[in-house]
Amino acid sequence: MQSTVVQCLAAAHTDAMPLETSKPASIPLHYPAGTVLFRPGDACAGFVVIRSGAIRVSLTGVNGREITLYRVTAGEVCLQTFRCLIEGRDYGAEGIAESDVIGEIVPAAVFQACLANDCAFRNALFLAVAHRFADFEARVEDIALASLEVRLARALLNLAGPRTVVAATHETLAHETGSGRAAISRQLGHMVRMGWIEQARGSITLNDRAALQSLAKGDG
Repeated sequence: MQSTVVQCLAAAHTDAMPLETSKPASIPLHYPAGTVLFRPGDACAGFVVIRSGAIRVSLTGVNGREITLYRVTAGEVCLQTFRCLIEGRDYGAEGIAESDVIGEIVPAAVFQACLANDCAFRNALFLAVAHRFADFEARVEDIALASLEVRLARALLNLAGPRTVVAATHETLAHETGSGRAAISRQLGHMVRMGWIEQARGSITLNDRAALQSLAKGDG
């Protein structure tokens, strides 16, 4: 997969952030699932308003282990892109379209003008960034303090949403939990023996959501 020409991934709630003044300078975008939007070392070209879809932002360590930092959907801000635009730095993580992404990109110069001149835009942006930082702090706390079993239960529930079946491989779950595939396999095997889940190739069925929710809360 090639990195796209337009590298950026900040999303803001379009109802909360009036971008009418920037729309003439914005560029429509539509990237299919699997597209690499940015990689470490890529420059940021502007601010993206996501209409639909999701992007997964991840970091790979020197040992080759990958971890999911967060996801960006409509109404959310990408901290990587915000940092790049504010500090003039290149990206330090990778962003991949997890599903088809539709939106528009606002060039960096227009974004900076809106930030300087549009009070409503600025306030809404900073509020969205504050919310994202709170989410990120919770993510760091989860990885640093919660056991792998708890993190895995939370990942399964988050990925499943209202559904019963999670389309995820052991590698995906390793990325979500900051662990390795071998450790994930052992934990999933334990959950199967407990009757909480069933495994199939590329998917996991949640048989006992209540047990997983109790475990995710740290009650297990």
